[in-house]
Amino acid sequence: MKKYVCTVCGYVYDPEAGVPEQGINPPKAFEELPDDFVCPVCGVGKEEFEPEA
Repeated sequence: MKKYVCTVCGYVYDPEAGVPEQGINPPKAFEELPDDFVCPVCGVGKEEFEPEA
């Protein structure tokens, strides 16, 4: 599964780690995240993430 990077703050979403504090348990592909997912660091939405190069 591919990692995604927040273009605002640089946070890397790792599907093998998830975001347990948001109730997102691994493994969870970025594409499977809920539409209301926000970056746990800066709070922007999924539309601000890009696949890691």
